[in-house]
Amino acid sequence: MATPTPTPATADEPAGRPAVPLWTRDFRYYFTARLVSLLGDAMLPVALMYGVVSLGYGASGVGYVLASQMLPLAVFVLFGGVLADRFTPRRMMIGADALRLLVQGCAAASFAVGHPPLWLLMGLAALSGTATAAFQPGVASVVPQVAVDLQRANATLRIAEAIATMGGPTLAALLLAVGDVATVLALDAGTFAVSGLCLLMLRLAPVPRPARKASTWRNLVEGWHEFRSRTWLWAVIVVWVVNGLVAFGPIRPVTTVLVTGAYGAAGLGAVWTAFGAGNVLGGLLGVRLRPARPLAAGATAMLVWALMPLSNALALPLWGRAACFAAGGAAWAFWSVMWATSVQSHVPGEVLNRVYAYDVAGSLIAFPAGQALAGPVSELLGARTAQTASAVVATASFVVLLLVRAVRTLPRADRPRPAAAPAPEPADA
Repeated sequence: MATPTPTPATADEPAGRPAVPLWTRDFRYYFTARLVSLLGDAMLPVALMYGVVSLGYGASGVGYVLASQMLPLAVFVLFGGVLADRFTPRRMMIGADALRLLVQGCAAASFAVGHPPLWLLMGLAALSGTATAAFQPGVASVVPQVAVDLQRANATLRIAEAIATMGGPTLAALLLAVGDVATVLALDAGTFAVSGLCLLMLRLAPVPRPARKASTWRNLVEGWHEFRSRTWLWAVIVVWVVNGLVAFGPIRPVTTVLVTGAYGAAGLGAVWTAFGAGNVLGGLLGVRLRPARPLAAGATAMLVWALMPLSNALALPLWGRAACFAAGGAAWAFWSVMWATSVQSHVPGEVLNRVYAYDVAGSLIAFPAGQALAGPVSELLGARTAQTASAVVATASFVVLLLVRAVRTLPRADRPRPAAAPAPEPADA
């Protein structure tokens, strides 16, 4: 086997500190691509939901459009993982950004020139979801190629996501106040152009790829075997599916009903702003803290997340709910850093995109169902009772996760696991 040329993902590291600074040329471009793209993603729901309602399609129309985007993402993300391993994630991500630029440009034009029909908005949302399915698998596998210190890089990206999550809706609201839906959608389209250009500027070393003659089905099966063979990996996804149905999925719609009813739109904004601020804190903790058992530390932190539905169940005053949502946001971000770093460092690079695609599909599949069931279940049991159940299930599921030996004992690994037999490939141009 030829000795691979050291790259930012494989170079030796002095103990306790990265061999090179985090902010290398490639990481700066990748960080910019993610920050701008995430900012656009955070703006889009506000503009789209406002636009759909203003057209007279009501809450059902909003649900149809959001479902039209989520369903293709959940269905096609596995194929996105196969194609990313075959053609490199960067090419897939650039292509996805180009498609989303076109889709959001068409959506902006449809609002600018008239009254777009619901079927058109649903179709554009479906194309956007399909493009996201092609983009998402590469998010995990590019990080080891642009950064030495995976945990620090993931934490920094998580902070950027938190900032975008807080700033995006506010920016969208300001633009809607002085402009219209078409303006926000056009700006969102521009974020994908910036993201694609930044990704195009990356200089990545060649990575092992599966044999091109292998069928898509065989590649999917290989990815499934890699996913299934890691108990810590599928155990986390099982817990995520359960919580997606009972806790993570319902939290936003039920919080909207309970907080808006008591404190109005300003109260709802305060609660979710606190959650975003907690995300920033969790990202900063991810930079500083380096537990020897990252998944165990992350799962322990997620016990704090249960404070979010519990605060709704107890009908705490606004400041109390905001504090609980801030704590839950910090736990969520810290877990995300521990999880992403564990996956990137324990899964071989040649199958990482496919394994991560199974991760995304499993994580997302229950969220729409949980969101859809939140209303009927809340009407049947009462919203506060349903949130009590969410808090109990979330707490119990993460306790169970900590009882899984493979999760509890998974060691820290600061560098990606080397590929078994790298195949000669031309550099990713």
